[in-house]
Amino acid sequence: MRFWLGASFVDTGQFVELARAAERCGFDTLTLSDHLFYADFASPYPYSKSGRPRWDAGTHWPDVWVTIGAMAAVTTTLRFSPNVYIAPARDLFTVAKQVSTAAVLSGDRVTFGVGVGWCKEEFVGTGQDFHTRGRRLDGMLPVLRSLWAGETVALDGLPPLSISPTPARPIPVYVGGDSEAALRRAARLGDGWIGNRIYTEEQFDEVLEALRGHLDANGRSLDGFEVIAPLAVLPDADTYRRFEAKGVTGTMAAPWWLATPEEKSRYGEGTLELKLATMERFAEEVIGKM
Repeated sequence: MRFWLGASFVDTGQFVELARAAERCGFDTLTLSDHLFYADFASPYPYSKSGRPRWDAGTHWPDVWVTIGAMAAVTTTLRFSPNVYIAPARDLFTVAKQVSTAAVLSGDRVTFGVGVGWCKEEFVGTGQDFHTRGRRLDGMLPVLRSLWAGETVALDGLPPLSISPTPARPIPVYVGGDSEAALRRAARLGDGWIGNRIYTEEQFDEVLEALRGHLDANGRSLDGFEVIAPLAVLPDADTYRRFEAKGVTGTMAAPWWLATPEEKSRYGEGTLELKLATMERFAEEVIGKM
């Protein structure tokens, strides 16, 4: 079981120290979210009952790849992944060059967590078609893999082309999302899947069964396929071992969301000190016992 640090809703100035602490505490991957801007969105947010986002205009959403570059510079083993990067809200070459450069500068410590997104306004803002985002992502992923491998590709209207720099090793592609379409895409095109909802055991069993079915339909299995599932369980090594036996290869945790009243009183909510203290406790009580 690998532990991913879910670092959403974090002030930008805290990321470098969080990366240092995550590596020290034994986290495998630090993940951060991707949003371009805040507005009074008409698009319904799919992960709240009200359909409204759980953040406001003051919430930090730093650029994913710039932030990964800064964190990679102060770490040596920690991996990084967006959860998830909305690739079809950008053009192919912007995505290819940003991800490839981050992978090179980090020493091949980047995972490409990718999804189709839910916010139509962000697509309008970048001039991309919201309604074809799934089909366009399906077309982007094989081309991105070829470009990152240093290959020359042929695209309509352009001469044969390649990009540089490219990483020494393949960039893992994990498809995020909880819909049937996302599960199908992960099974067909991904090296793994990232869940977005926080699953109870019963909910996760249903998703895992569906994922197995989609993998089987593509001549694949869970062997060698990464399953990163946020789980609605109290941090406990035995519980994580049970999920590991089901096929979960990684889970996401943000220990400061489970801070004790004493920790909140001592360090203050939202502070870097609270995050660091709860990460150390999680490392001792959970990661160190796996």
